[in-house]
Amino acid sequence: MRQSEADMIISTERIPVAGPSITEREAELAAEAARTAWYSNHYAYNARFEKMMADYVGVGHAVSVPHATSALHLIFAALGIGPGDEVIVPDVTWIASVAPIVHLGATPILVDILPDTWCIDPAAVEAAIGPRTKAILGVDLYGSMCDWPALQAIADRHGLHLVEDAAEALGSSLNGRRAGAFGRAAAFSFHGSKTVATGEGGMFVTDDPELNERVLFLRDHGRNPGDRFFQNHEIAFKYRMNAVTAALGIAQMERIDALIAHKRAIFSWYHERLSDVDGLTLNVQPEGVENSYWMVTAIPCEAYGFDKFSLMAEMNSRNIDTRPFFSPLSTLPAFDTLPEAKRFVTAHDCGQFIARVGINLPSGYNMTEDKVDLVCAAFREVLAGGRTHRVAAE
Repeated sequence: MRQSEADMIISTERIPVAGPSITEREAELAAEAARTAWYSNHYAYNARFEKMMADYVGVGHAVSVPHATSALHLIFAALGIGPGDEVIVPDVTWIASVAPIVHLGATPILVDILPDTWCIDPAAVEAAIGPRTKAILGVDLYGSMCDWPALQAIADRHGLHLVEDAAEALGSSLNGRRAGAFGRAAAFSFHGSKTVATGEGGMFVTDDPELNERVLFLRDHGRNPGDRFFQNHEIAFKYRMNAVTAALGIAQMERIDALIAHKRAIFSWYHERLSDVDGLTLNVQPEGVENSYWMVTAIPCEAYGFDKFSLMAEMNSRNIDTRPFFSPLSTLPAFDTLPEAKRFVTAHDCGQFIARVGINLPSGYNMTEDKVDLVCAAFREVLAGGRTHRVAAE
């Protein structure tokens, strides 16, 4: 029986699951760009934002684009991925990681994730390599880091391209190298929910000058950078970021260290309050990894009797917003017409269980210790109720 509302822990104000930190600096710089980013100054803010990102990640090149999806689209197109090719990808990720592969006529090959970091399983990658495999895509899920040394060794051994989707991991690092510095190239997102937020927006980064030149060519309708004669050599894409968005990014990057510190503090508050809950797993930080904890993610064991949607409903009734762990792409209607993509997926995959029960707890920059106290108390109440009802039913 459901707990009566009078007995429930309910937030007096709606607690959102995500949200940015925006100050007067962002507003002032965006207004400045709206007034001045024209004529010969039209790319000044983009160039500044790109340099800040390249310097922060530790790579030679960065290109601003409308979103991470377009960055990935450009990467795969620049690498020559197309019809007849296969790209090995994690089954559990947001669809934006994989959609560009399909748009280019190639086939994504879905494989399992690791049970702790929730990133692509290198052993599953190795098992899925075939004669049509051209690339591997690793996704740094929720701020976790892929096992990039293992993935790079596989890619080198088989002559494959390795691509990093770092959309959710700005500020994370592995063995001293920041997210975005692995593989041939990487993509970042600045969606309003992300660690650095510009509303929408993305960044392509790479240490490969030739790949960088190819991306610059493809993102502007197949024209050479600086072309003033509108001579298109290929039918390509229109993937440029506007100056006002870039100005917002500059203001955010000016305080990137403080933003990352806030994210890590939010996770520490959750960890202090939930680490003693039996059968509950939160984001991990393996040796050598510094996790920026974009989203605080909770995975309850089966004994609680919840799936992610029932957990979300219970938290919603307490005026607390949550998000579901990404569903396996293999389970989505969008992939019903791609049976070949699912040939390595099984019902016993780690990702199948994790994605069935996991949720993201409120992780926006508006979170305080008091709000985390309330969320954790409500979450513990929900879990305790689920376990009690399950035992009673048995």
